[in-house]
Amino acid sequence: MRAGAPADMIRGMARQDRLRRISQAHDRRRSGPGIRLWRKLAIWLLYPRRDRGFWYGFAIDVLWPVLMAVARWDFRGGRQVPTSGGALLAVNHLSHVDPIVLVSYVMAQGRVPRFLAMKELWGMTVVGAPLRGGRHIPVDRRASGVEAYRAAVEAVRRGEVVVLYPEGGFAEHSDGWPRAARSGVARIALETGAPVIPVAQWGSNHLLPPSASRPTLFPRATLRVLADPAVALDDLRAGRIGRRALHEATDRIMGRITEQLAVLRGEEPPRPESRETADTADPAEPAVG
Repeated sequence: MRAGAPADMIRGMARQDRLRRISQAHDRRRSGPGIRLWRKLAIWLLYPRRDRGFWYGFAIDVLWPVLMAVARWDFRGGRQVPTSGGALLAVNHLSHVDPIVLVSYVMAQGRVPRFLAMKELWGMTVVGAPLRGGRHIPVDRRASGVEAYRAAVEAVRRGEVVVLYPEGGFAEHSDGWPRAARSGVARIALETGAPVIPVAQWGSNHLLPPSASRPTLFPRATLRVLADPAVALDDLRAGRIGRRALHEATDRIMGRITEQLAVLRGEEPPRPESRETADTADPAEPAVG
């Protein structure tokens, strides 16, 4: 086993490198057209099969071809997702289908994402098994959120890619621009020193509108995802993590997400609203639910 381990590692790194090259080659095409079918199939064949847990992996394998069939993909900026090590992906929230889209996006870069989700989902028959087996993080909205915060910090330090939605949810009636954000992602970033990758998405709200109970299959939605380089937060990590640092970090993160969303939408964003990022804000916000 010792002799084989380095060879397995080399093969795994080569597989990941090939996967990322295939996925990121889409960036060279003009914005708008979806990823070509052959490229999505190649990604499907090469994406990680290990370290997913049985039911999480089963859900990915089932939902991937479904998502390929019902929507176009325009995934860009995947090179910003680190090839290894802990990282936080901060994403705007539009629809219940968002986590499925982000799983596809992150898996296309050779990483297995972990999510924060409402604790109540752990007890559900269909959803609970993938959450329990996939090392995702439960959030008890009736409690302080400290346990979820500690679990997220531990996951990042363990080298996981953790996806968070700083808005904490989405509105049924909204213009789609980011709303006031909570301070959880900023707090975790300042505590761990992990990079925060700002990610914008658009189109999941067309595939499954917030107020809809079933997806819109015609016309086919285009799921657009765009990541930008990590947000600069090093100057805020010195000293105590207080209200001012959390407020500034949250504003920087949400500002960068909004900038990327403006690129995807081809529109100017509205003027930023004042965001409540006090120390009393929930330290962790669920990515699902």
